[in-house]
Amino acid sequence: MLRFLLRRFALIIPTFVGVTLLSFVLIHLVPGDPIEARMGEHVITPERLAELRHQFGYDQPLWRQFLRYEGEVFRGDLGQSVVTRETVWHEFVTLFPATLELSVCAMAFAILIGVPMGVLAAVRRGTATDYSLMGTAVTGASMPIFWWGLMMILVFSVSLGWTPVSGRISDAFYVEPWSGFMLIDCHFSDDAGACRSAVSHLILPTIVLGTIPLATIARITRSSMLDVLHEDYIRTAQAKGLASLRVVVVHALRNALIPVVTVLGLQVGALMGGAILTETIFSWPGVGHWLIDSIQRRDYPVLQGGTLLIAVLVIGVNLGVDVLYGVLNPRIRR
Repeated sequence: MLRFLLRRFALIIPTFVGVTLLSFVLIHLVPGDPIEARMGEHVITPERLAELRHQFGYDQPLWRQFLRYEGEVFRGDLGQSVVTRETVWHEFVTLFPATLELSVCAMAFAILIGVPMGVLAAVRRGTATDYSLMGTAVTGASMPIFWWGLMMILVFSVSLGWTPVSGRISDAFYVEPWSGFMLIDCHFSDDAGACRSAVSHLILPTIVLGTIPLATIARITRSSMLDVLHEDYIRTAQAKGLASLRVVVVHALRNALIPVVTVLGLQVGALMGGAILTETIFSWPGVGHWLIDSIQRRDYPVLQGGTLLIAVLVIGVNLGVDVLYGVLNPRIRR
């Protein structure tokens, strides 16, 4: 087990360096000058522009900028925003709870709906129920997030008026943001109206962001369940006269969840990517919306630091899933 862990940890270093290099190169390929974007409509002389570029180090060759950035990252310094002058870490920590809250709700929605869908489709294999559920899953996985989000807004917010269009809570309420998680803050504020408003604002973004993971989880659960349902110990349990529900839930589903655990870890990256579009569509004040704004402002430190922090989060979750998978299945460790 120790060698297995050391191998997994050793893979983190080249992955981390590769992510920093890739994010640095791609971001510097974006056209535009961050200094000019920062100045906006203000008139700036060529001399002042050259002074500011030298101050931020943008007049140096790219390879030297990258080495300097790599050294700062390994010291824990992600730099400052060119626009706000706040540290990238401070802005990320301030906004990340909103993204985490949305991602957790989306993943919970995907698991609570996707796993039963997959189990039911496997048990009803070859029937209309199976085809309907898997057809729905394929459709959900095929829909672009931006289109799905706009359609949900058009139907449930504009036409029916059931849910708000954007934001995390109505302007009519103020909740002290002591934790950063709106549902928790509203719960401890003892304001029922604020809680209802926070939940209503969360419904559509949760469904939109959780649809693709839901479809993936449903399909993997069905496939895994079909493999397990043909095992000898399942036939033995059925021969003993155990109730069908007990056989499916206790004996089959428990063993079928090992591949699903792996998929859950892989879906973290998909959630982070989907959160960028979802937060933009619903004006959700999280990390995704922050990164989109930084692209428009050519804020290189925010783009690089935000991308790197999300990548580290995904790498950490995948590492945890690898370790958990090795614990659940000893053959993987070999």
